[in-house]
Amino acid sequence: MQEPIGGLYEHEITIEASDIDELGHVNNIVYVRWVQEAAAAHWNYLADEETKRENAWVVVRHEVDYLSPALLTDTVVAKTWVGESAAAKSVRYVDICSATGKIFAKAKTTWCLLSAQNMRPKRIDEKMLAVLFKK
Repeated sequence: MQEPIGGLYEHEITIEASDIDELGHVNNIVYVRWVQEAAAAHWNYLADEETKRENAWVVVRHEVDYLSPALLTDTVVAKTWVGESAAAKSVRYVDICSATGKIFAKAKTTWCLLSAQNMRPKRIDEKMLAVLFKK
């Protein structure tokens, strides 16, 4: 497991009936939605309003390992943290787990920082690193 460089953030997830596929477990695409929701929740927790107005993030790559099926009756939490960050890209890790710690899926997502004013890539500077790695 990649160890958190910054603080670990936990985002609670409620499984909805619409998340379940014909095999009776959470559909794979739902995990990707949860990864993005966890990232957004963590960003909203870390950044102040001015920082959020000046910056935007877009996904350039998702890597997801599906390890065990989650069922409608499971209690789920996304544990996320920011990893390596350089130039305009930042890696985020998300473990989708049960309340007991069983890991359903692990994701590694590469995000690109954009200027919200012109939607062009923006270098991750020391100020942004301080936001991303706030504990």
